[in-house]
Amino acid sequence: MSAEILSFETGQPAERAEDEPALVVDVEGYEGPLDLLLALARQQKVDLAKISILALANQYLVFIEAARKLRLELAADYLVMAAWLAYLKSRLLLPEPPSQDGPSAEDMATALANRLRRLEQIREAANRLMTRPQLKRDIFPRGLPEAIAQIRHPKWNATLYDLLTAYSVQRQQRVLANVHLAKRTVWSLAEARASLERLVGVAEDWSCLDDYLVHYVIDPSQKATVFASSFASALELVREGVIDLHQKQAFAPIYFRRHAGDAAADQAETPQVPVE
Repeated sequence: MSAEILSFETGQPAERAEDEPALVVDVEGYEGPLDLLLALARQQKVDLAKISILALANQYLVFIEAARKLRLELAADYLVMAAWLAYLKSRLLLPEPPSQDGPSAEDMATALANRLRRLEQIREAANRLMTRPQLKRDIFPRGLPEAIAQIRHPKWNATLYDLLTAYSVQRQQRVLANVHLAKRTVWSLAEARASLERLVGVAEDWSCLDDYLVHYVIDPSQKATVFASSFASALELVREGVIDLHQKQAFAPIYFRRHAGDAAADQAETPQVPVE
């Protein structure tokens, strides 16, 4: 359809009040209001393609002339349609020029019929929309709306080297994060010296140092610190002349006793220690 036809397809007459005159048309055996004509066309009782556009234009112009005498605003509402019908009537009456650039009268009549059909289609679509259930009138939403679930399908684009690198990084972070150094209990030299001094007061003859220290080892992990601190304290007591130590050979058990005088030490016999 050309732009000349579309230029007249703007605007729509305002709704008619009850006291306003209605446009009654009489074309091709139909007599009644224009709205009724559209209703019959919707029910397929009237074929708009067979309606005489010339007769419709004449009746429309007469209606506009009568309505202008009653109320000027009503005539202004139908101004665009009246101009279109007047132009269409002139094209139907005048002979067609030899070289015609614009649309013919038949084309414009077809355009008018198409416009009426589109108007009916729009009205039917509007009626269907209004009859559908409306939110908060016919249907009601939940008080707590549900969250929209997001379904994601990631696509990975990486090489084997990238995969191994990422795994090594994650593994290294996990190993370093889980390192926990427990605080170890250390037996101080003062505690070891005090224990040896008490043992010296009890032991009158050669006694095995390891047998006494086993009673102080509550946790197996403390064995090293108990033996090391006790041996260092025993050497300090030997230097001070408090106790005597004796070991038959390397890595053999260590025996101790209270320190005796020089004369007594010369007369003392070598302790009888069991052979390991």
